[in-house]
Amino acid sequence: MLLERRVRWPSRIDEAPRRPEPLDGANAVVTFIGHATFLIQTAAGTILTDPIYSQRAGPMTLIGPRRVRQPAVRFADLLPISIVLLSHDHYDHCDLRTLRALARRFDPIVVTPLGNSALVRSTGIRRVEELDWWEEARMPPMPITLTPAHHFSARTPLDRNRALWGGFMVTAGGARIFFAGHTAYRACFRDIRQRLGSIDLALLPIGAYEPRWFMHAIHMNPFEAVQAHLDLEVSESIGMHFGTFQLTTEGIDEPVRGLRDACQSKDVAPARFRTLHFDESLRLRR
Repeated sequence: MLLERRVRWPSRIDEAPRRPEPLDGANAVVTFIGHATFLIQTAAGTILTDPIYSQRAGPMTLIGPRRVRQPAVRFADLLPISIVLLSHDHYDHCDLRTLRALARRFDPIVVTPLGNSALVRSTGIRRVEELDWWEEARMPPMPITLTPAHHFSARTPLDRNRALWGGFMVTAGGARIFFAGHTAYRACFRDIRQRLGSIDLALLPIGAYEPRWFMHAIHMNPFEAVQAHLDLEVSESIGMHFGTFQLTTEGIDEPVRGLRDACQSKDVAPARFRTLHFDESLRLRR
């Protein structure tokens, strides 16, 4: 992988941050902050997924890929966060510096797969609930179920797969939202649909997928993400995990172009699987 040629990304993309939109009677308002971080506003509470506000995705924020696109919502502008969904322990999904800041400011509940609670508690988070696949959380004020994913966990060379990983199904205000975390394409998407029922919105990874000989076992490409969308039989999907940190070799815009091509080839209407613009939120109404 180290010998693979990388498409060069811009060193920095500056776009004006925004403030979250009011709920105003919607079942949920979903705002893409960047990478795998979404702000999900509901009447029952506000959720933050895989939060990372650091400038690097790596140990002590000193090494690792540098942030190219800044968060669409500044940390200071976040609404009160009641729940954090933490899909696994990789540095670009489990950022300890951000978790410490959330602990000091909001004292949220963190829902995460088995084996991650000690790491999360080390940041000052007091309320942590670990789940196995298909288990439903008890602490949050809304139904949240951990779903399977095909990925791995590790923060050092010595702790590979010592903790579990997964996605989440959230039911809030009558809307059902699936956050996939990070995963390769496997039959688990069909299993999620069969076991947990209909889905209004899926948040699916579309980036960090090249070269395929190396990444196919852990990351979906856009064509596989569209197939996951079809397997889930979901009303609408939003792409994530692209355009923020250069983790792999493809160019910064290739996931979005690939998503458009994949939707066309699989006869999926562009409006049913798209990405959110930097200044855009999605309002769910039923």
